[in-house]
Order: sequence, then structure tokens, then C-alpha cells
Amino acid sequence: MKTFPASQLIINADGSAFHLHLRPEFLADKIILVGDQDRVNMIASFFDEGSIECDIQSREFHTITGKFQGKRISCVSTGIGTDNIDIVLNELDALANIDFETRTEKTQKRSLEIVRIGTCGAMQDDIPLGSFLVSQKSIGFDGVLSFYKGRDEIADLGFEKALIEFIHYPEKAARPYVVAANKELVDRVAGNDMLRGCTIAANGFYGPQGRVLRCDIAVPDINERISNFRYEGQRITNYEMEGSAIAGLSLLMGHKAMTVCCVIAQRKAEAANTDYKPRIKELVRTVLERI
Repeated sequence: MKTFPASQLIINADGSAFHLHLRPEFLADKIILVGDQDRVNMIASFFDEGSIECDIQSREFHTITGKFQGKRISCVSTGIGTDNIDIVLNELDALANIDFETRTEKTQKRSLEIVRIGTCGAMQDDIPLGSFLVSQKSIGFDGVLSFYKGRDEIADLGFEKALIEFIHYPEKAARPYVVAANKELVDRVAGNDMLRGCTIAANGFYGPQGRVLRCDIAVPDINERISNFRYEGQRITNYEMEGSAIAGLSLLMGHKAMTVCCVIAQRKAEAANTDYKPRIKELVRTVLERI
């Protein structure tokens, strides 16, 4: 049986996970992840009256657990980037599958359903602003998954190789990885009224997404190459910043996970919509009903 010393699994004095400050009893099986800590309050406003069990804030990590139409759900903010996702996914899994009193791995594993709700930029002309886009596959430009054993076993290596060659991916950057979302969860949440595609999770907002301000980027036409890339009938549809680590780590840990975003930027048309909050509320309501 695996045991976890204090240097590996840091547990706060109140019995909570180190960064999230969440105790095991407050974690629901259904989890919504968002980047913005203020969005947690908005999602919780949909919860059944009087159902909120906890409201915990620690740095950018804000968690509220309650019920929506009788379904127990935890909403957790992650902040921006896959580095934060590494923290959040490991601590959520620890809360579910490690006994915090004995510091041992539980014999009976608990599988979580995890849906990230976010915003993204579309990479194809036919994806309009305001669309809801589900990531059937996530492409990580961040390198997080390569620190974990089993990375190649869960990744689409053929897709990776073709992408690297086609877009002239910078050789000194972390090798991209491609991981599929959970099909059952995707089909349930996406239904027949959401777009589906392959999403890049970039490890930055500017250069890693092909934006140029005062610093030039290594591959000036990388976004054009990304838009033109095809692999076995698949194309890259959008950019965001967290989905790859969520998909990859969840798959390694035995959880169901997916990402769905509202399109707020059209990269090819060089257009953006900053008044997207009403559409996000629509997306939140839909996910809550389907999760």
C-alpha cells in the first residue's frame, strides 16, 4: 500500500489539502473548474437554496460545494495556466483517493467527473463568436504531462508527430502532447447543440498563442500553419490555456474530464467580444443541467 510522507503530501493543520484548503468531506463527485475565482460565486448562484456546504478561499483557489437540482457539485477556481492545473488535479485526486489520517492510498478508488468551463479563441473562419466549443482532444504546449509516467500510453503520438512537423514547432520548446477527453462525458455535455474540436492549451497568452507585441516570436506564421493543419480528418479549432493538463492528468488518475469554452475571440478575423458574460451564464446553466 502506498504511503505519502509530509514532504510529498502536505496537509494543513485543519486536515485540508495544502493549496485548496479543502477537506475531503467537502469534495463532490461532480466538479466544475473555472479560471476566475469570481466565477465560482456566479455558478453557486444557480445552486439550490440552502444547499451550500462550504465556501473556501485560498489564493486563487476558491471552492464552493452545493447542490443543483439535487446533484452535489463542487465548483473550484484554478487561476490561469496548466501549472495551476497540476496543483488542482493532484489535490482533488488526493482528497478523493488518499486517506488524510493515515496518509495511505485508499483501496477503493473514487472516480470524479470534471468539466472545465472557460473562454477561448477560435482558429477557424467558420467558428463564430459566442459559440460553445467542446474539446474532444486537447493539445498541450505546456509540457506538464511529460513529467508523469504513462504519458505516451495515453497520448495520440501520430497526431503529435504530424503537428510538430507541419507547424515547424520550436525545437527548444516542450514537446506537445495530444490527449482525448472522456467520450461519455463529452457526448452528455455537448449534446447535439455544441461544436466539437481539437484545442491547443498554450502555456502563455501572448507569444505561445502567436500574439506579437514588442517581442517577435520564433515562428511568425505559426497560427496560419495551425489553422491549415489536418490529421486524419481532424483540425485544430481553438486556443485556451488549461484543458490539456486536465485531460491528461485525469486520464492517468482514472477520472472523467473534458473542457468546454465560449468563443470570445476569432483569431483569423482578428475580432474579439469582451461582453461575453451573458453567454457564459448560458453555458454554465447548460453544463449544470447535463453534468
